[in-house]
Amino acid sequence: MDVTKKNFKESLAQIQQAITECNFIAIDGEFTGLNHAGASHCAVFDTPEERYHKLVEGASDFLLIQFGLCTFTFDGETKKYTAKPFNFYIFPRPFSRAAPDIRFTCQSSSLDFLLSQGFDFNKMIGEGISYLRPADEARLKDQVQKKHEVFSSPAFITPGNTSQGGIPKGPVEIPPEMESFVEEICKKVEKFLESGEHETLSLPSVSAFQRKLTYQSLQAKFGTEIHLQAKTGDNRERFIVVTKVKGEEGMKQIEANRQKQDLDEIDDAVGFTHVIKMISQSGKLVVGHNMLLDIAHTIHQFMYPLPTEYQDFKAMCRCVFPRLIDTKLMASTQPFKDKIDNSGLGNLLHITQISPFRKPSIEIAEGMDARYCGTETPHEAGYDACITGQCFISLANHLGDCVKPAVDHVLPGSQLLEPFLNKIFMMRSLDIPYMDLTSPDLNPSRDHVFHISFPVDWKHTDISQLFSPFGNVYIGWLDDTSAYVSLHSKSQTSSVMKSLCKKGSVYRLMTYQEHKDQYKWTPQNTPGTYPGSTPGKTSDGSAPTINSQMTPTQDQYHSEGAKKGAKRTHSPDLEEDAGDGGSSAKKSKPLNVDAPVFQSRLTPTNTPEKDDKLQWPDNINSSEKKIVILQRPQQNGSQRGYYNNKRHFNNRNDKRNNFKRGHIRQDNPGFEIKDEDFPPLPGSE
Repeated sequence: MDVTKKNFKESLAQIQQAITECNFIAIDGEFTGLNHAGASHCAVFDTPEERYHKLVEGASDFLLIQFGLCTFTFDGETKKYTAKPFNFYIFPRPFSRAAPDIRFTCQSSSLDFLLSQGFDFNKMIGEGISYLRPADEARLKDQVQKKHEVFSSPAFITPGNTSQGGIPKGPVEIPPEMESFVEEICKKVEKFLESGEHETLSLPSVSAFQRKLTYQSLQAKFGTEIHLQAKTGDNRERFIVVTKVKGEEGMKQIEANRQKQDLDEIDDAVGFTHVIKMISQSGKLVVGHNMLLDIAHTIHQFMYPLPTEYQDFKAMCRCVFPRLIDTKLMASTQPFKDKIDNSGLGNLLHITQISPFRKPSIEIAEGMDARYCGTETPHEAGYDACITGQCFISLANHLGDCVKPAVDHVLPGSQLLEPFLNKIFMMRSLDIPYMDLTSPDLNPSRDHVFHISFPVDWKHTDISQLFSPFGNVYIGWLDDTSAYVSLHSKSQTSSVMKSLCKKGSVYRLMTYQEHKDQYKWTPQNTPGTYPGSTPGKTSDGSAPTINSQMTPTQDQYHSEGAKKGAKRTHSPDLEEDAGDGGSSAKKSKPLNVDAPVFQSRLTPTNTPEKDDKLQWPDNINSSEKKIVILQRPQQNGSQRGYYNNKRHFNNRNDKRNNFKRGHIRQDNPGFEIKDEDFPPLPGSE
């Protein structure tokens, strides 16, 4: 069923009951975007920590606008599951001037895709459910409490006192053009007090300045005979409501009622956060498909800002969602991966309904919207959550078929599911299949992986030819001028550096570990990493730090034969290294910002086909190639091919398009994710 602001309050009790009674909960989310244009793309050799930082850098400014929740309850007598799907529309509508006014980012391709799937953006904006983080809720309630403490004080309500809430009660200076307006308002209120027919009077909607004059004039004339309160109408118009006051006790009662009304308004504004709190407090198993984004956005948007440190994120996940299972990870590992050729959610649903899997027996609860029965509505969060739960049931029951004696129905608390508990799938990762939220992450050996920097003209075939003496390789592109290369035959590892590190080469080669040590990825080295930061600045507004290990020869793509005293591009944030720190070392001296940028004699417009110091490898045909000397990138990030900042791509060879679509170029050496970390199932041997 669709849940919007119109039926949210009346549906809360039903949602609470569904969560309390169920065996597990399946979730899914839809977003306004997935990654920023300048953000670092996911690389196949990212560590879990690097992947998390890229997630924060590239995705935290987007908004979760639709949340799917489906509860599944198993009936031991009928051996059937009862599903209760809910499809929530979310929109951060500020309920008052003190409430957060959320700014968020949209990605045009994501919005266009959602529209093509039938997403109703008018419904999302017009009827979306609001939300508040717990910290914002506490802050607003504290403000209400302090405000009404002032209103309830003797200085505020005592007749004849010269002030009311700090507002002077003496004569008010009224502009000549507003005298008739104020006089008319005072006559209306005076007539209202004399009539005795009604307890309240709603004054016409006027401008903010006129409301201010109204407040001052009425308080000055009528004092504690009336109570004034500004309200907002259905069309967002602001107006003042006048209420009769019967003495000091009457004023106290009105203020008490107003305080309760303000607190109730905040509770209503908490909105969808109530649902996340229900899920968290239930301790029930939460199931998702490729759920890293779903979990990160849910925590960041409705609970707490994502922390800077990766270990803090893992602890936060365990706190909010103590038990998680990712069906994408299940389908990508044994005993499933040999039977599932495509682990995408739609394909996984179809595969798990045929042999050797068993289609689960599921019925939609009575009174719930049954449109998901037999009707596919992909990329609607409620439907995706529903089929995620169906896939999980099939996969779990298949685990029961793999053990002896067989188990007909594997429930969420079964020991058979323990290997998958609290492990989140890492997509496009070659040798680390998941983030482990409860234990140290996997740390596979990458001695057979190398980092190579090369001229911008190089293609996939050039790298393959360079490494051809060592057999098949896997190439994971980083940008137009760098990539990771992984050997299929690890026995050849020791020969690579000796054979390919030649004096005068146009490429630069180093081991994976050397590259990580020299160009360690940190949030501080990436401008604009966190929401609210300024490009070129860190989150606190200061200039981004530069890794002290980076030297001109490391940062540029020159050969080892380049002159040691070669000049480099000037940048105001880069300083000369102090050498070994001894007394003879040169002192650090800031570079001249106004100095002209150094241009190499070997430029793209004046480059020889061959040079004694810069040569192409013997096994690459250089008949049509040019040598391009790359400069150190400027601070504004206008050049490409660097590590500790945002990466930029061009359209050469359609690399940029491939990165956007998530395609990775490779020679298909037949790599597989290892399964040693998943112990054999009990009784399966």
